[in-house]
Amino acid sequence: MATLRALYEPTQAPSPNTLLDPGALVLYFPSPRTVTGEDVLELHVHGGPATVKAVLAAIEKCNDVIKSDEDNASSSPSSLIRYAEPGEFTRRAFMNDVLDLPQIEALGETLNAETEQQRRLAVRGANNTLSARYEDWRQQLLYARGELEALIDFSEDQHFDESPQELIGSVSAQVDVLRQQIRFHIQNASKGELLRNGIKIALLGAPNAGKSSLLNRVVGKEAAIVSTEEGTTRDIVDVGIDLGGWYCKLGDMAGLRSSKNDAVGAVELEGIRRAKQRALESDVAVVVLSVQEGEGKTTQLAVDPEVLEAVHACQEHGKSIVVAINKSDRLPQSVSARDEAAGSLIQQAQALFNGVPESQIFSISCKEAEQSSGLGLITADPGNIQTFLRGLISVFEEIATPEGMQGGNDMHDISYWEDSLGVTHRQQTNLKQCLEHLERFLYETKTSDLRQQQQQKAPINNSTTQSVYNNTSADANPKAKVYTDIQFHAHADAGTYAHETQIQAQTPSDAIYNPEKYNDNENEKVDDNNTVMFDAEPEVDIVTAAENLRFAAESLAQITGRGGADVEDVLGVVFEKYVRFFFFWKFNHKTDHILVATDSASESEIF
Repeated sequence: MATLRALYEPTQAPSPNTLLDPGALVLYFPSPRTVTGEDVLELHVHGGPATVKAVLAAIEKCNDVIKSDEDNASSSPSSLIRYAEPGEFTRRAFMNDVLDLPQIEALGETLNAETEQQRRLAVRGANNTLSARYEDWRQQLLYARGELEALIDFSEDQHFDESPQELIGSVSAQVDVLRQQIRFHIQNASKGELLRNGIKIALLGAPNAGKSSLLNRVVGKEAAIVSTEEGTTRDIVDVGIDLGGWYCKLGDMAGLRSSKNDAVGAVELEGIRRAKQRALESDVAVVVLSVQEGEGKTTQLAVDPEVLEAVHACQEHGKSIVVAINKSDRLPQSVSARDEAAGSLIQQAQALFNGVPESQIFSISCKEAEQSSGLGLITADPGNIQTFLRGLISVFEEIATPEGMQGGNDMHDISYWEDSLGVTHRQQTNLKQCLEHLERFLYETKTSDLRQQQQQKAPINNSTTQSVYNNTSADANPKAKVYTDIQFHAHADAGTYAHETQIQAQTPSDAIYNPEKYNDNENEKVDDNNTVMFDAEPEVDIVTAAENLRFAAESLAQITGRGGADVEDVLGVVFEKYVRFFFFWKFNHKTDHILVATDSASESEIF
């Protein structure tokens, strides 16, 4: 609701002298569809800071009017008008279920976004997609935990449609799918940090290769000192720039050359050490090489061994490598000869830096770009700098491509994985905790499945129970097994797992078949008392498995700040899924029949 009103001093009668704003726009937003979920009143006033200051001062004076009216009416005091505390509007929105924690984080990112990619990332987090996804995962875990809880409480009393092994296997399959999705989201969180905090680019090269000149051409200003004297740059010069919508941090560093050179002093050595360290901490390493004259009229690349060593170290650490061959103005002027020479230099670069594709090697000339800019010439791409930048952006797109989109994973569309880039560092930490508990759960259940598979492969264990056999006659066939009435569980892989237990079958010594003499079952063991020892079939520790699911669900709840009623949710799953097994038994003394009352009010005779 909107209206136009004149604002006056609240403690004085309306007059021209008490008029604050003759035409303020007053907007009233009733709850709950507001930014905080509560009633909101907005005042849009005219003028500059003086008008705003006068209106704010008048609002504070409204407290005196409210107190006076309450004293006259002898009513209970109302809440006084005050300034909101820092973050109070956001806190009220959270308490009223208008925003959750991921949306609040995205709100801060929206306010701080400087580039197009940062804006898109913030929008993905603000649209509640990730929050709904976390809640869906949590509900899946609660449902799975509810099934296990029912199995714990009622497996001995009731007969389920599924066997315990089938139920656990079904839950494990669901958890395994969820585990893979969470793993992708954890990996994509690191990629999202590139968009959020900026892609670190290190300019590697020998002294006077043109690193500082390239930095100045990219940022469009003289950010670094350019000189023909070698070793001018000693410390790291970081410059932030919006490059095609991507926030980047370009680092110009000291030129790399051998410490055996007499001109290299202690300060330059420290600069070289920092340059190598900065390259290993970067996301993309741009190797700047220079063209020099070779034998005859040929050209070749000038590569210092220190540069080669640093690039190989970056490759070992998985850094993306882009090669910029500077000073292409030294190549022949004719088009055919120039292209041939450029192709030869690219081949040399590929031979030096194995694994760098041709699409990431560029021939540039900072000198031509600077001359074109200084003379005001309008050319398509002076010095081939724009081509280099487009190639750099392609590398950004490659390293920021969400995991899960490759390998024919068509379980979800592209937007599903793009939204996962919005996972923040806090969310990533909780997802890692969730993943750890899921993997513990799968370890317990998968280990049991493996044991069961090994048991099925045993030569004698055709059933889950086996009997003790004996050979009472010396003339009897030692392979003929006379079974007693003692039964116990057998397991194929004796002594493999730490959780295995053993059951002894005690019978007279003359009734025990000796497997050492007639070893047709390698899974049997005989102790000193001539007692046959079998490994009992280990059962899944369902209580521990259910607890791991509970911890995993709590980790997801910490992301959104929701999910305090987990106990009620689990009980709801139990009663919803297994309500047909919960009976109230009542004996009818008149008919000697047992009546069964289910969840409905009706009763039916079953005997």
